[in-house]
This record gives sequence, structure tokens and C-alpha cells, in this order.
Amino acid sequence: MKPDLQAALADLRDAVGAAHVLHEGDRSAWEQDWRRRWRGRSLAVVRPGSTPEVAAVVKVCAAHGLSLVPQGGNTGLVGGGVPDDSGRQVLLSLQRLNRVRAIDSANLAITVEAGCVLQAVQEAAAAQGLMFPLSLAAEGSCTIGGNLATNAGGTQVLRHGNARALCLGLEVVTAEGEVWNGLSGLRKDNTGYDLRDLYIGSEGTLGVITAATMALVPQPAAMTTALAACASVRHCVGLLELARKRLGPGLSGFEMMGRFALDLVARHFPQLPAPLPQAAWTVLLEQSDNEGEEQARARFEALLSEALEAGLIEDAVVAESLQQSQGLWHVRESIPLAQSEEGLNIKHDIALPVSAVPDFVEQTDAALAAAIPGVRLVDFGHLGDGNLHYNVQAPAGADAARFLAEREAEVNRIVYDAVQRLGGSISAEHGVGQLKPEEIVQRKSAVEIALMRRIKAALDPQGRLNPGRVLLR
Repeated sequence: MKPDLQAALADLRDAVGAAHVLHEGDRSAWEQDWRRRWRGRSLAVVRPGSTPEVAAVVKVCAAHGLSLVPQGGNTGLVGGGVPDDSGRQVLLSLQRLNRVRAIDSANLAITVEAGCVLQAVQEAAAAQGLMFPLSLAAEGSCTIGGNLATNAGGTQVLRHGNARALCLGLEVVTAEGEVWNGLSGLRKDNTGYDLRDLYIGSEGTLGVITAATMALVPQPAAMTTALAACASVRHCVGLLELARKRLGPGLSGFEMMGRFALDLVARHFPQLPAPLPQAAWTVLLEQSDNEGEEQARARFEALLSEALEAGLIEDAVVAESLQQSQGLWHVRESIPLAQSEEGLNIKHDIALPVSAVPDFVEQTDAALAAAIPGVRLVDFGHLGDGNLHYNVQAPAGADAARFLAEREAEVNRIVYDAVQRLGGSISAEHGVGQLKPEEIVQRKSAVEIALMRRIKAALDPQGRLNPGRVLLR
């Protein structure tokens, strides 16, 4: 039965107010992804302001046979939060659900709505002398709901875990428009199936996350940041092993950056610091602990001296101030922006056992260079937890859009075959979205895909929540 779109729009206006149903005008801020790779056309952008309003929107969509696409800050990289081009999907923007509901200092927990910007959650925790350790380059615009929908990782996973590890509870609107309140904030609750973990990482295909209770940690007394130059990925892994031994749980960040990745930053953002001479690989290390600043710095400098004597690093520099530390992190976080300035590219967000990373880089670099002479590799990421952003740029002077269109399938096959051969995953923290559902069908076992489809059928039997994302029907 064909939906009555005008009747659906009228019911949506009744549910959230006419001002928050955007049916006409420029809606590109919601309908086009951050990479400008996917552009859809929605029936309307609907902006509920509360969980009951989200539930009402879901019920309207169900009644009229419409599918909906939940969206947070629209900072995703796999097209999971933009509509298709049918003009019949409702884009459910959660940005108005942006309240901090409660902070429980004794329980080290904060309850926030899904549209809260990550940076705002960090600031709310800091105002209470606490820290919310999830940290991403997009933290000024990404939202907690989106972070949980993709199980975001970022730069602190090495010590604090990803979004799943930090989540104590969820509030979710189901496909039928019911509300499940699981915001208890308990560390232990073994009373049945873990519904929370089903919804985290499901990219809005099983339910709509409307709020979450997240874990906090005490603010560290001291944080120390350094850059170190390494001759190879194997040297970077050796430095990581030594840092773990010497710093223990104090090691909170370990980022690896290839030469070309930093070349792009220098080219497009020449105002940013470059405290070390060019090296094949550069590592950004950070430690945070509750000792005094002098003791922490002395331990860090001793680590770097030992690494230099062992031949693991060629040079190093330690930040002398918070401003310098922020400058070093700014360089790391500017790599995606610099790559975007360089032109369209083929992105990969892969996970590998840390021990397999050197073999992956050596083998895949060689395979791509043989297949595409002059190809440029923007290799960087969270070596501490085995997550690489292994991105492929067209040869210098080539048309970037044409390169993406003509070579993406070939490049993906080379990269993903190597990942699979070495026991890795083709999606570490960005999700599947509409970029990789065909790949996961090919690369996961038939049993695993069948189980996932059964879960989808049980929780969203009509297939109305973000259809075509994560799983193909």
C-alpha cells in the first residue's frame, strides 16, 4: 500500500511541532554526509526534543509504512546516517536531545541524552573534577548517540576502552515505538541477555538510542605527551611493548603516523608545529597518572632514553606545556582534514592484532604499489589497540574522483584480503553503514550472518530502522 505522504507529514507535525518538521528548503546539512560522498533526499528532517517525541515519531512512521534514519552529529564516515534518494525516508535528527540529565560523582557516572556533543559531555565531567575519557578528532560535533551507534573508539582506547566499554546503560526507543529504560548505571547486572550490547554498534538498525549512562574516571594529576621518530612499523611496535612495560596503565595514548600523512598536514596546515625532522614513522605517546608532574615526566624521559639506546627510536621531543601537548595532538587530529583537502580518497578503518600490523603494512604497501604505480598511502591510527586508518590517495596529478570510482573495488580487495589473512576486521570504529554491508556478507561466516539477520528480524521485523545499513536484506 502506497504511503499517504501528506498525512504522514501532518502526523509528524502533530508529534513534534511544525517548526521541527523540515520538509522544504535546503536540507543538505542533514542529507549529505561529512565526506560529501553520499547525498540522499528525505521526506522530511524531523527534530524531536524528548524521548516521548522520538517514540511518537517512530509510531507515526510505522503507521504510515515509512522507514527512518537516525542521525546524531552527521560526522560518520560510512554513510550510515544519511537517507537514500527515494524521498520517502524520515531523517530523525537527535540533536535537540542534548541535555545532561545527571552526574553521579560517587558512582563515577554521567547520564546524557543522545544528542549531547561529545565535547559537552567532557566539559560537564571536568566541571565536577572528573573526566570522560572518550576522545575523537570530531569531538566538537559528534554526539554520544552516534558514538554508541558505531561503538566509537578514538585515542584513549588503549587505557579506557571504546564507547561500549564506557557505557553503563541505555535508553532506547524500539521499532514499535516502545521505550526501554536501562539507565541504571550498574557495573554488574547479570539478570538476562545484555540488551545494551545489542544496541551499541548497531548503527540505528535495531532501535534508536535516546540517552545513555556513561562511566567517568578521576582527572589525572599529570599528563605527559611526546613525539618519537621510528625507522619502521616494527620499531613502533617495539616502542609500544617497551612503553607498556615501563608505564603500565599510565600509557593512555599511542598513535602512529606515516611520513606521507604528516606531509599532507604540513602542506595544507603549515601553521601547525613540526618539532621533529621527517621520519618514516612518527609516534605520539601520552601517559596520564596520579603522580606528581615531575615524577611522571622523569619516568617518561627515562622511557625515551631507553628506547633511543635500544635503537627503537631515532629522535624524540617531550611537550613542555599543555599548549605544546595540545599542538602535538592537533597535528595528529588534522590528518583526516588534510587528506580531505588533498581530494577524494579510499578510506579503510581496520583492526589487526598489534603483532600483525608490521606484516600487514609491508605486504599491503607492496601489493598496492605493484597494482597502482605512484599510489600514495595515508597510513595512521591507534597502534596501541591495533586500529589503523589505512587510506589510499590517487597518484599525484591524477583525478581523485575518477581514481575513487575506477579503483576502489580493486584497492578494497587488496586491503581486505590482507586484513582477513592476518586475522583482522574490516571495520574497527567507523561502522559498516552503506559502505561495507556487501563486504561483511562475503567475509563473515554464514552462521554469523544468519544470527545477525535473526536479531534484526526479531527487533525490527518490518525492516524500517535504517534499512540497507549494516545488513542487506
